[in-house]
Amino acid sequence: MRKLWATVPFLFGYILFVGIFFTNRLMFIKKKSDEEIIERETKDGHFNQKEFDSLKKDLISIPSRFGYDIKGYLIAPYKEKKFMIICHGVTMNHINSVKYMNLFLKRGFNVIIYDHRRHGLTTCGKTTSYGHYEKEDLKAVVDWVKNRFGKDATIGIHGESMGAVTTLLYAGMLEDGADFYIVDCPFSDFEKQLLSRLKEEYPNLSPVLVMPIAKLFLKLRDGYRIKDVSPIRIINKIQHPILFIHSETDDYIPVDMTKELYEKKKGAKQLFIAPKGLHAMSYTDNKKEYEEAIDRFLGGLAP
Repeated sequence: MRKLWATVPFLFGYILFVGIFFTNRLMFIKKKSDEEIIERETKDGHFNQKEFDSLKKDLISIPSRFGYDIKGYLIAPYKEKKFMIICHGVTMNHINSVKYMNLFLKRGFNVIIYDHRRHGLTTCGKTTSYGHYEKEDLKAVVDWVKNRFGKDATIGIHGESMGAVTTLLYAGMLEDGADFYIVDCPFSDFEKQLLSRLKEEYPNLSPVLVMPIAKLFLKLRDGYRIKDVSPIRIINKIQHPILFIHSETDDYIPVDMTKELYEKKKGAKQLFIAPKGLHAMSYTDNKKEYEEAIDRFLGGLAP
């Protein structure tokens, strides 16, 4: 009995350490600095600071229902009410969205690039939730466009990585208000993605000793369940067209996750698997093919 009681402090300490350590890594993931993003995007030929500074754009501030303002830019050179909203990935910000902004501006769309909670100009929002709370902010952005430009506006959403997950989770809401979606390298299920990363980063640690504790602590600390962040659970609710994009050689989110989402999606859909590129690099390493996939998809949309 004494030996049993002696293990109680150890078990309590283990549970506390694991719960706090792993949920801290999720909730407060280290973000890339503006300098790091600018350096990478400039090197890849996607960003020119002088051009961006001289670009005619309006700084926008949209209230989130979580008590902070979502910040970003509206670039609207066209009178036609066609809009693309760009959702960046985790650790990134709107600078990473500029390459996609330029892609859609060339195709006659006005564009909104904005920062998710805890990222870039949107400095508030205490945690990152990988699409759970972010989908509500995306809804606020879509609603803002409709309120300002009319409910007859045509709206598309392009999301990359976490932004793609956010896009799909939003699209599965009853309040879905966009007309089409382009999702680049999303995961299909948060728990499966975490298990994949756990195996990669901590190969000697059994998931059984981590995941149940992390799930409990995430619910207690950030108010949502890991299973709530699961595009595969809601993909069959999405009626509007989706273009799925992933690189075959993605080293962070397995390409099979996008293939799984594509297979389960009902109705209008297209799939582009880029032959080259690590995670979120499909456009960088396959620019011509990527743009051709976009054009095929847009060309197939009903007028």
